[in-house]
Amino acid sequence: GFYAGGQIGFGQLDSSDITDPDNPSGALYGLHAGYNYDFGSVVLGGELDIDGTSISADVPDTELTSVARAKLKLGYDAGQFMPYVTAGVARAETTDDLNGTTDGQFAGLGVSYMINDQFTVGGEFLQHQFDDFADNDGVDVDASTLSLRASFKF
Repeated sequence: GFYAGGQIGFGQLDSSDITDPDNPSGALYGLHAGYNYDFGSVVLGGELDIDGTSISADVPDTELTSVARAKLKLGYDAGQFMPYVTAGVARAETTDDLNGTTDGQFAGLGVSYMINDQFTVGGEFLQHQFDDFADNDGVDVDASTLSLRASFKF
C-alpha cells in the first residue's frame, strides 16, 4: 500500500574533478512517498524522494543543495523484514561554481522492518552517478549515501 515518511543520513561525493584534500561529505535529510504491492513473497514498488544536504566542496567552490529520486524497488517479503534492491533516476541541484541541475542514475540496497501495521523503519545505501555535472563536459561525480528511514503506511 501507500506510505510516506522521512530520512536522515550521510552522503559523500567522489570525483577526480573535485580537488579537495578530503572528499566532500555531509548530512542528508528528506522526505519520501511511495507504493508497494505485495505479490506474496515478492514486493514491487515505486517511490519518490528528495534530500536536502549540507555537502560542499572548496575546489571548485560548490554546494550540493538537494538530490531528488524516482525509484523502482524489488523486495522479498520475509515477514517483518523486507530486504530490497532499488534503482532509478536522480537529479542533483548545485550552487556556486558548478551551478545548475544534473540528471543521473543510482542503484542500491535497503532493508525495512515493520514495527506494526502502520510503522516501518529501515536503512538504505545508494550509489549515484552524474556525468557532465552542471553541464560541464567531462566533469563526472559519483555520490554515495547512507540513510535511516521511517515511514507511515496508509
